[in-house]
Amino acid sequence: MAYHFLDIAGTPGVKAAQAANGSGEFWTEFKGNRTFDRFTEAEAHFIATRDSFYMATVSETGWPYVQHRGGPPGFLRVLDDKTVAFADFRGNRQYISLGNTAGNDRVALILMDYPNRRRLKVYARIEAKDLGADEALAEKLALPGYKGKVERAFLLHLEAFDWNCPQHITPRFSELELEPALAPVRAKIEQLEAENKSLREKLAAATGA
Repeated sequence: MAYHFLDIAGTPGVKAAQAANGSGEFWTEFKGNRTFDRFTEAEAHFIATRDSFYMATVSETGWPYVQHRGGPPGFLRVLDDKTVAFADFRGNRQYISLGNTAGNDRVALILMDYPNRRRLKVYARIEAKDLGADEALAEKLALPGYKGKVERAFLLHLEAFDWNCPQHITPRFSELELEPALAPVRAKIEQLEAENKSLREKLAAATGA
């Protein structure tokens, strides 16, 4: 089997759960080629158009922590087919993810495309970088006009990824995603309001009101 994502995720406990629920044989005998250890153009485009993702880390006490990361579309940059990076914006200054990754550099990401019901799962090793000491990286991650205060950069070194099935993903749309559909509606409303105003003026002139 060539399925690197499950090579990482398929612990003895996971395999026991698969067997107990009737899917163990399917994954044991899986014949497909799903190494998914390098991003293709499809993943690069998908990543580059995200405006958020979820990142999981694990603390020294074994507790998982999931954090939402957001920014303008494109804030998550694919540097090459094995590396993704993003600027770490200042938040509530708890630094839980930062602290967790200092002791364990393994992270898991989920990137969502709600309108098209797509979901990309990523296993990676994370590395914090001082942007003040790396001018070239700072330039690559720059987001002109965005007001978030950048404290550092995070590099994500890919271990494996996989595309998840679309089941149970409820389509949701951001304001930016809705704009192309709403623009003709707004234009029609403006047209009707202008026509209505013109008719009221003509009626007023005709009645002397």
